[in-house]
Amino acid sequence: MIRCLAIDDEPLALRQLAAYIERIPFLQLVGSCQSALDARQLMEETDVDALFIDINMPDLNGMEFVKSLSVPPLIVFTTAYSEYAVEGYKVDAVDYLLKPFGMDDMLRAANKVKKQYDLQNTAILSEPTDDGELYLKTEHRVVRIETGSIRYLEGMSEYLKIYLDKPLKPITVLLSMKKMEERLKSGPFMRIHRSYIINLKKIQEVNKNRVIMDADTYLPIGDMYRDAFNAYLESKFIGK
Repeated sequence: MIRCLAIDDEPLALRQLAAYIERIPFLQLVGSCQSALDARQLMEETDVDALFIDINMPDLNGMEFVKSLSVPPLIVFTTAYSEYAVEGYKVDAVDYLLKPFGMDDMLRAANKVKKQYDLQNTAILSEPTDDGELYLKTEHRVVRIETGSIRYLEGMSEYLKIYLDKPLKPITVLLSMKKMEERLKSGPFMRIHRSYIINLKKIQEVNKNRVIMDADTYLPIGDMYRDAFNAYLESKFIGK
């Protein structure tokens, strides 16, 4: 299921958008918000795979909200103004729905979202083996990596950067953080932020709200993940 958030400042339009999402079998409505500010708070508390968002909203419009996200999910813009279409595609929107739109238009957009979602979640070609090997598709190649050599992973929009002990240049794959997190759950890995998964064995130091991986790499600890990370640290203390 693709977890979706509906955002529109007009109550009637929001109810219709939410109803459309709930009618499509492969979409799951995880929330409805009448402002981008409310949406930001909800996204800090739950994973969202796709946003169906109106552009013209008070306080913070949909376009600026999407641009402010460090790791935006899949985006479908909705608006009554056709001049926003070109701008919408500049921020890599999956689709653009011009109001008023019907179920056929919504289904077309949803199918585009599904196609992109499936593409993001099929980059891994194998489960980690008993030897800790993982095969990934990247830049038309298949690359073998050892999970023990992974230092940390960084989510960047629909892409994932994998930083290894060697080489220094990260491997970039078209893949979601959530999917990679699921594949690495049996190893010494933990998600500490919406944008970062770390190898716990590669930590050099923890300083306040940051994990220090090396002299040049300081990774933030997100509010959603702080309790679990602190519990892990406490379990490692000597002489408790």
